[in-house]
Amino acid sequence: MNDMLKLLLEHKIVAILRGIEDRHADAAGRALIDGGIRLMEITMNTAGAAAMIDRWRSRFDGEAAVGAGTVTDVALAEEAVAAGAQFLISPNLDEEVIAYGRERGISVWPGVMTPTEIVKAVKAGADAVKIFPMGTLGVGYLKEIRGPLNDIPMIATGGADLPNIAEYFEAGANAVGLGSKLVNLQWVREGKLELVEERARLFVSAAQKK
Repeated sequence: MNDMLKLLLEHKIVAILRGIEDRHADAAGRALIDGGIRLMEITMNTAGAAAMIDRWRSRFDGEAAVGAGTVTDVALAEEAVAAGAQFLISPNLDEEVIAYGRERGISVWPGVMTPTEIVKAVKAGADAVKIFPMGTLGVGYLKEIRGPLNDIPMIATGGADLPNIAEYFEAGANAVGLGSKLVNLQWVREGKLELVEERARLFVSAAQKK
C-alpha cells in the first residue's frame, strides 16, 4: 500500500478547494491543517492552481499531503505533477491519467459511478476510486455497490455534511471528499479563519469516530 493511500484510509477526509483566490490559499490551507485535515486538493480549474500547489508543497511539507483535483486529462496531470501534486483526483475515469500516475509513483483516484467503471479503474491501476456524484446517488447506492465490490477503497464525494457524514461511512465509504461544506470560501475571504479551523475540527472528529 502506498503512502497516499495509507494517509487516505487513516484520515478519511480530502478537503477540496475549488475557486479559491491565490491570496487566500495559504491562510485557508493553514486553517485546515490546524483543524486536523491531512489531505488537501486544489482543483485544476481554479485559476493559478499549479502555483498554489507548488507553494503548498514547500509550505506544508510534512504536515499535509497536497494533491490536484479535476485532473480530467493527461495534460492537466502533467501540469499538476510538475507543480508537485502528491495525488491526482478527477471527476471522470481516464485510463491514460492512471497510467501516467502509476509510471511516476503518484496515486490517482478517478471519478466513477457504475460498477463497470469502478472495476475498470482498478484494473487500470487506480488504488482508490471516487464515487461521484454522491449528492445525487445517495448513500443507498453506495451501500448496494459495496456488497459485491467490498475490497475497493472508495472516496464518496458530494452531499456529505456534518449531520449525515456518519451515514456515508456506515454505507461503506472509506473516505469522503468535502468541498464547500468544509471550506467556506466566504469565511476565508472575510478572514474568519478560526471558523474554518473549527469546522475542520468537527469534520475530523466525526470521521475518526468511524
